[in-house]
Amino acid sequence: MKDRQIQTPRRRNNQGFTLIEIMMVVVIIGILLSVMINKFRGRTDQAREVAASAHIQSIGNALDLYEMDNGFYPTTQQGLEALMSKPASAPTPQNWRQPYLDRLPVDPWGSNYNYQQPGTHNQFGYDLWSSGKDAQSGTADDITSWEN
Repeated sequence: MKDRQIQTPRRRNNQGFTLIEIMMVVVIIGILLSVMINKFRGRTDQAREVAASAHIQSIGNALDLYEMDNGFYPTTQQGLEALMSKPASAPTPQNWRQPYLDRLPVDPWGSNYNYQQPGTHNQFGYDLWSSGKDAQSGTADDITSWEN
């Protein structure tokens, strides 16, 4: 008997992807990215509003501690800086115990938070707000302590 040689089908030597295969992958990735971008559009503004609300709550807690220690809130003129260093102007806090904040945050749009004491909306306390995306106080995008 003759030795039977088993012939195997010849393999095609694939050295890489074809241009069509690469273009299909690029198109699929593009479609997925456009779906993801549309899904998360607007979330950045929402996240900034949540961050501003959290800052206002944190600053409000520090203001409340200041008031508990001293019996009054810092004046509008003393401002929020009174939470980091003892004010020298009247009314001078007699029981100022610590820096109530390590640093004063700026809002997510890069502006300072606004403080007024006594407040227009909270006459026995304070008003604290961010001017929001448009950086204009009194507009619809303001984030405030009296509406939280």
